[in-house]
Amino acid sequence: MLQEQAPGTGLILGKAGDLLNWSRKNSIWWMAFGLACCAIESLMCLNTARFDMDRHGGLLRNTPRLSDLMLVAGTLTHKMADITEHLYEQMPEPRYVMAIGGCAINGGPFYYDSYTVVRGVDKIIPVDVYVPGCPPRPEAVMFGIEQLKEKIIARGMIE
Repeated sequence: MLQEQAPGTGLILGKAGDLLNWSRKNSIWWMAFGLACCAIESLMCLNTARFDMDRHGGLLRNTPRLSDLMLVAGTLTHKMADITEHLYEQMPEPRYVMAIGGCAINGGPFYYDSYTVVRGVDKIIPVDVYVPGCPPRPEAVMFGIEQLKEKIIARGMIE
């Protein structure tokens, strides 16, 4: 992000887009969209004192209109697919999605020979980070958020 430092002034020169991405990276407002057991096993732990998303710049929001990141955990059924897409469309740009657990990534063990299960959240909305596991440990979710932060910095949407 740092382009150059003006000598003797203490000023740091850089692009405004880099500054915006840096601030987005360090202030992720997230929304939990739990559909099954991964939501209880992984997502509910993120706000406990042990993992404390606030320390990492994450702030839980209960509405998609104030969220940058949607954490989707659990088995997505066709009945919930429209609701998932509707929630995603309500999020402001730039928006990010993290698929948590095998069921959110590819339908998990429930997709085999089932007409009700969507074979991955990415069939409905774009996914930025995948966190595998059944259920993934909260540390894996935290690692996924760090991966998302690197992706936000690398994306460079504004020149």
